[in-house]
Amino acid sequence: MLAAGVALAGNLFAAPAATTFARDELQKYVDSGELPGAVNVFYNNGVEEVACLGYADAGKKRPITLDDVYMQCSQTKGFCGVTIAILVEEGKISLDDPVSKYIPEFGTLWIEKSNKNGVRTLEKAKNTLTVRMVMNHTGGFPFELPNFHSMGGWSRRMPLRSVALVAASQPILFEPGTKQQYSNVGIDIGAAVVERVTGKRWEDFLKERVFQPLGMKDSGFWPTKEQLEKKVEMYTCRKGQPAVWTEHDQSMQRPYADDRVFPSAGAGLWTTARDQLKFYKMLMNLGVGENGARILKEETVKSILAVSTRPPHLGGYSLGLAAPVKDGENEWFGHGGAWGTNCMVNWHKKQLKLWAVQLRGGPRPWDGARNKAEQKFFSQKIDNSAAEAFTGRLK
Repeated sequence: MLAAGVALAGNLFAAPAATTFARDELQKYVDSGELPGAVNVFYNNGVEEVACLGYADAGKKRPITLDDVYMQCSQTKGFCGVTIAILVEEGKISLDDPVSKYIPEFGTLWIEKSNKNGVRTLEKAKNTLTVRMVMNHTGGFPFELPNFHSMGGWSRRMPLRSVALVAASQPILFEPGTKQQYSNVGIDIGAAVVERVTGKRWEDFLKERVFQPLGMKDSGFWPTKEQLEKKVEMYTCRKGQPAVWTEHDQSMQRPYADDRVFPSAGAGLWTTARDQLKFYKMLMNLGVGENGARILKEETVKSILAVSTRPPHLGGYSLGLAAPVKDGENEWFGHGGAWGTNCMVNWHKKQLKLWAVQLRGGPRPWDGARNKAEQKFFSQKIDNSAAEAFTGRLK
């Protein structure tokens, strides 16, 4: 039985390793080297299990902690979704506004109908592209811009406004609002709308309205030299063998913080597990951070972040966040990232599950083991007697 308000911690700040559900299931993969290191957090209505497993740098035997920076990649999309939600709440934009209201270049879009023998056939789009569509991946944009990798990946393309203008000049893949195509480009267009409405750079608005109020001091697009010295290193998985250290992926190339780095709302943010918890607990608590800072109203989170904003037949995405179409009280919403990171929350039950790694390739046999740990943790009965006794003394 778990006592409410008690945190179970494993290897935090080099403390002696404690037994947790996650450690019990995952330690064998750390011992074999297949899983170099990971941070796993389960939270259930006041009870939290934190397991820091293995290493941020296996070669140097540097233990992984909640405060090591890492690339969160596509988890950045949810942060863009929150900035859009803030502006909707303030009445400054509507999700069904035409994108062209803010960026006129999107007034006329062309759909590529065929491309044979070097001859491309285009057809003028009939549907109006809306803010909602670019944020829920139904706008018709490709995953990335042409020549994405040659430009240096997510962090080295160009300013958000320029990404939007290039996207507006290219043929789209289908009639807006009729299909789905997961797209970093669409999210960056949403961030460009934020810039146009606020008159601020998107990353500055994000810092002012989300990072600073929540106390997310280690999140940003330009990690410092000191942060990079203790970052979670990237590894490539191998079947039945120790993972191999990997300098970088072509989608996000070194150097990581020079003057050629531009923010990407689709996949560019660096963070720590501690900062991630602050952001996702705010979502779990319907707009209020653990420090009491209110970022959004309850109804804003419930209505446009925690539920799908796509048509019923087009899956479950809201504003840059994966959300179930319909699942009763078991509605989890959140997002994952390219290197295996993931965080999901359930506001109905005040539950959260976070996984922080930096891994490429596969297989990943520990996924099943982590699911077992999750089932064991969330099936535990919570003992609130101590908390209730303490509350009674305050009456």
